Amino acid sequence: MTKNNPSQTDARVSISTRGDGLVVTLSGRLDAAGAASVWSDAVKGADSAGYARLTADCGGVTYMDGAGVGLLLRLKELCAERKAAIELANLRDEDSRLLALTWDNFLPKMQAAERERRGLAESLEAYGDEIWRNIREMISFVGESAVLLFQAAVHPGRVRWKDVVLACINVGVESMFIIVLIGFLMGLIMSFQSAISLQRFGGEIFVPNMLGLVMFREMGPLVTSILLAARSGSAFAAEIGTMKINEELDALTTMGLSPMRFLVVPKLLATMWMVPLMTMFFNMASLVGGALVMLSMGYPLVTFTSRVFANVGATDFWGGMAKGLVFSFLVAGVGCLRGMQTRSGASAVGLSTTSAVVSGIILIAFADGIFAVAYYYLGL
Repeated sequence: MTKNNPSQTDARVSISTRGDGLVVTLSGRLDAAGAASVWSDAVKGADSAGYARLTADCGGVTYMDGAGVGLLLRLKELCAERKAAIELANLRDEDSRLLALTWDNFLPKMQAAERERRGLAESLEAYGDEIWRNIREMISFVGESAVLLFQAAVHPGRVRWKDVVLACINVGVESMFIIVLIGFLMGLIMSFQSAISLQRFGGEIFVPNMLGLVMFREMGPLVTSILLAARSGSAFAAEIGTMKINEELDALTTMGLSPMRFLVVPKLLATMWMVPLMTMFFNMASLVGGALVMLSMGYPLVTFTSRVFANVGATDFWGGMAKGLVFSFLVAGVGCLRGMQTRSGASAVGLSTTSAVVSGIILIAFADGIFAVAYYYLGL
């Protein structure tokens, strides 16, 4: 039985029988293209006939690389499955040295990945372990951040102030437009909606009262923090996550530098300074939007401003600033934590960024609820 398979690479294979043995004669260039052209015929011939010995005659081979070696190893595996002997004949010296590197090894067998099946109890246990691990990492991160911030207050010379200034520009200056725009639009919309309802009772004069209290006590710090969580918190997570994937965090640790002190502390300080400041700009922009509504309704500007500042006291202002300070720590902290928790993989940075935004918004809402209860019982 003889099979020929000529190809553009001049590789050929012929299969013949000799007594109780099988002879596979190879010739031409057994490079990637040549081995691929004769692979199917060689394997099919060696796998279909019954024999006790297989002889691979390589006398006509003019060139062999790893592809040709792989073909010979595949023939060896087929002989092992049939418990038949294999013999290599007329092999050149350079091909013998190349084949000797791998001849004692078998080609890896590709096995179908088994899908892991978990019961409900095991799934819940794994989910609980993941939640507990995240809680422990969060507690550890908060504790270490608090210690480093205290050390920064005691020893300000150890802080990388250049990085703090750059982070302030990123968090504050570059976010100014969107903060002012959203603040203006929210003040405009809330004033219009309130005026429509209060006009039925002739109480549109109370729109400034409502707008000032709502913005300074609640909406100002809340909306500002959510916007910065989506913008700056995600940027922190992406930056640190990319550094972790590129093993830059490991390099810092190897050089004796703390990633927390080197990367996280400047971002925390910058965000804790900028969020309260951005909150004030947000509040002022919302008042401008409310003032336009009142002017369009025929009320003078002095009426609007006097009613706003007559009803908004120092307690309302500093209460909102306290919220903004706490929210800023949550925004920067969650972003940096998710970045340091980034795992390997093509989608790891995207997942960390998404997790930073979602976790930040949830924690901000949770903290705002705690503030609401605390202010209620404190009578503020």
